[in-house]
Amino acid sequence: MSAHDGHRELQHLVPRRAVVVRSLLRSVALSVSLILAYYLLPLRPGTGAALTWLVGGLTLVVVVIAGQVRAIVGAKYPWLRTITVLAVGTPLLVVAFAATYYLMASSDPASFSQPLDRTAALYFTVTVLATVGFGDIAPVTTVARVAAMVQMVLDVAFIGLAAKVLFGAADRGMRNRAAGERAADDDDDEGGRPG
Repeated sequence: MSAHDGHRELQHLVPRRAVVVRSLLRSVALSVSLILAYYLLPLRPGTGAALTWLVGGLTLVVVVIAGQVRAIVGAKYPWLRTITVLAVGTPLLVVAFAATYYLMASSDPASFSQPLDRTAALYFTVTVLATVGFGDIAPVTTVARVAAMVQMVLDVAFIGLAAKVLFGAADRGMRNRAAGERAADDDDDEGGRPG
């Protein structure tokens, strides 16, 4: 393979700037939309509301990630697709826990060391996700502590598993694409030979 052929093969695997910008803008728009939905959706405390939001949100995270693995493998630019999936999956996980904490605090104000509005619940969720834990907000009741522990475990699992599965799918997609490009080049080479 000549240097020109290698450059041409690499050029097909690297997206153009416009594709990257469009993908990143879509990722940001999806993330912002999920956070806006958290603020706009009616969250009414009641029997099982927090658990419903938590289970529903976590189920949606799993469905989104599992449903996108095949799309990543077959995508023209698998790494860009992976970034988009993470840009949806991570805020979805954050919103599921923030809604849960907000509903818990609304149902039982003693659940946390201070009252939680939506922003405080979102802030607490992000500090747990980032493992910063400033200590200004802390779970007080057993139920709130269990919810925070579940988030800690799921955050670690999400980061590890999502990274392994999504980045593995992106890597597999890149290998499949490179193999397809080589096969197409081989077909072109064979078609040009005298028979």
